Amino acid sequence: MKKLYIGPIILLIFLTTYTPKFNSLINLNFNIKQIIIENNLILKSNEIEQKLNFLYKANLLTLNTKKIEKKLKEITFVESFSIKKIYPNKLKIILTEKVPIAILQNKKKKFYISDKGALIIFRDLDLDFDYDFPIVFGNGNNFKTLYKNLKKTNFPFKSIKSFYFFESGRWDLVTRDDKIIKLPNDNYLSSLKNFMYLKNKKNFNNHKIYDYRINDQLILK
Repeated sequence: MKKLYIGPIILLIFLTTYTPKFNSLINLNFNIKQIIIENNLILKSNEIEQKLNFLYKANLLTLNTKKIEKKLKEITFVESFSIKKIYPNKLKIILTEKVPIAILQNKKKKFYISDKGALIIFRDLDLDFDYDFPIVFGNGNNFKTLYKNLKKTNFPFKSIKSFYFFESGRWDLVTRDDKIIKLPNDNYLSSLKNFMYLKNKKNFNNHKIYDYRINDQLILK
């Protein structure tokens, strides 16, 4: 009968004395050798890589994502990002960028305005596509509402060269063919729709100023 207990006793001794060497797993060659940047249309990949060069030789298993988040937040064009580990030694960063739609000129300060109304520190962009940003003079906070209303009326945004905001709370829009649209302080959606209707009419084609500041009136010059 004593022989029946030998197997379980040996197994018990083995389990109580064996310590898995997890440290050896960490020391395996999971060090980052390549950083892949994806979904970046405005930012250059080498700019992102320079911010993240501290990651080279870091271990994928013990990666500190908070450090990555801190570095990427320093780049004002970054909206959000996701991280994908590709074993054994690659790290993929998938970016969502802020989309600039205009340039804000407020006294001596200059910013990009994103499609969500965020202000982005201005810098020269080496874009792979041509886009002539309209200039916004005045208050960038008010522009967010105007932009939403332009989209609501399907106004051709790219046809606008500049926006002028006045302290009275209203806007002037200057188109790329140098037509000036003077909007009223309030309820200017109907004015935008009226201009879109008239702008291609032959009788109105020679006019440069469309003044909607007086309610229910249009003054042409």
